[in-house]
Amino acid sequence: MAIARIISALQARVIQSPMQSLGIAVLILPFLYVILNEFVRSSARVKGMKGPIGLPLIGNLAQIRSNAAEQYRIWSRKFGSVYQIQLGNIPVVVVNSAAAAKVLFGQNAQALSSRPEFYTFHKIVSNTAGTTIGTSPYSDSLKRRRKGAASALNRPSVETYVPHLDVESKAFVEELNRYGNGGKTPVDPMPMIQRLSLSLALTLNWGVRVASQEEDMFDEITHVEEEISKFRSTTGNLQDYIPLLRLNPFSSNSKKAAEMRKRRDKYLGSLNRNLDDRMEKGTHKPCIQANVILDEEAKLNSEELTSISLTMLSGGLDTVTTLVAWSIGLLSTRPDVQDKAAKAIQEMYGTNDPMCAADDDQKCAYVAALVRECLRYFTVLRLALPRTSIRDITYQGTVIPKGTVFFLNAWACNMDPDVWTDPDMFRPERWFEQPDAPLFTYGMGYRMCAGSLLANRELYLVFMRMLNSFHIKPHDDVDWHPVHGNSDPTSLVAIPQKYKVRFVPKDAGALNKILTTS
Repeated sequence: MAIARIISALQARVIQSPMQSLGIAVLILPFLYVILNEFVRSSARVKGMKGPIGLPLIGNLAQIRSNAAEQYRIWSRKFGSVYQIQLGNIPVVVVNSAAAAKVLFGQNAQALSSRPEFYTFHKIVSNTAGTTIGTSPYSDSLKRRRKGAASALNRPSVETYVPHLDVESKAFVEELNRYGNGGKTPVDPMPMIQRLSLSLALTLNWGVRVASQEEDMFDEITHVEEEISKFRSTTGNLQDYIPLLRLNPFSSNSKKAAEMRKRRDKYLGSLNRNLDDRMEKGTHKPCIQANVILDEEAKLNSEELTSISLTMLSGGLDTVTTLVAWSIGLLSTRPDVQDKAAKAIQEMYGTNDPMCAADDDQKCAYVAALVRECLRYFTVLRLALPRTSIRDITYQGTVIPKGTVFFLNAWACNMDPDVWTDPDMFRPERWFEQPDAPLFTYGMGYRMCAGSLLANRELYLVFMRMLNSFHIKPHDDVDWHPVHGNSDPTSLVAIPQKYKVRFVPKDAGALNKILTTS
């Protein structure tokens, strides 16, 4: 009866003063929505797990907009190596130490075999060409694609790619020398690094090269893939976590995502049609896409084939490119490291061959250690791509329910003081002292990067030939600290600031002779 009287009174009030009632409703309803949403947020949290308290509606989003991985590392000092945050209403378990990562991602590999789906990347960017292997949720299709990629990226397959690594790394050195005018002109090495990564990805996947930065395809693909990488950010797209923002018809984020999708579809279609034509004519060269198409046991459809190719394309342009860019900049300020590397290379090859042998599988111990230290120190993919649990996981007595999102903070794990006594120092020698220490740059467990063998081989050969050919001299005064020097703190991939250096040939005559012959 009391409720009926209240409802009756409210109805009468609305009839008597409709505008006033509307105004009151406009003020009260958002307030009620926030209160109700707080109950929803509270009930979604993992019971019994600590974590920083966020703001209504947005949770901890405001606190991790910049350099999220570093903020997670800072919070771990207060809340422990494993704690939870909330991005909007979504609880996320963040793992920040090597020991915890070994337990959660090593012992629960199958339970953490899936990926969460994010609105911007999965629903807008990827709703036509599909997702990469790394960003796909667990499914039978994913298992087929992973099997296809594994056969294309295992050690025997990588050996067959050595001639391509040889061509592209020589072309890289030639460009550094040519654009740098033999060391006289400071150059931004990023375009050369991008051409190297892009040409290798296209050669391996479709059997075509990008021989020059001046080609139209170079500008288009590097620009679009760089923009798409931003939509994979776990912090840069608020509409992923706040559904109300998706209702905005004027959202520039959604419009830009759709535009990049169309542009990517265009060049993917062109590459696929070109390969199909060559295969039909019998003029194609062996490549991953053609090999998988011809593999009757693989049984992959066109979308799954594209997923494998996208994986190779985005992986190289995202991580390898930025890692080399960070490394060159830092090395320009560390002549001591350059000298040690040059001495180690010369002990193997002498001083007459700037190029070194392409089939050298990381035999120069110091350069191999240098590559690993660059991978550790910069950790360009600071947060390994997020996982979603497909069943309950118990960690230290706390039950983490099925469907929970997990972040592996690869940056914090690589900087773990329980692994390294001096994690903030750049020191390649540490890998001689602790050769079996863990490296988290490629992720961990079932969904770790399938292309790590190829990436390591590429990085090693590029470092060998570059450091044996040039003295790298600084030109711009840039902060090379992996956190302070990050040019886009909201990006998925850590990107260094723009800079120029000089590549001064160690023996201009010998270098020009071998480049001319090549």
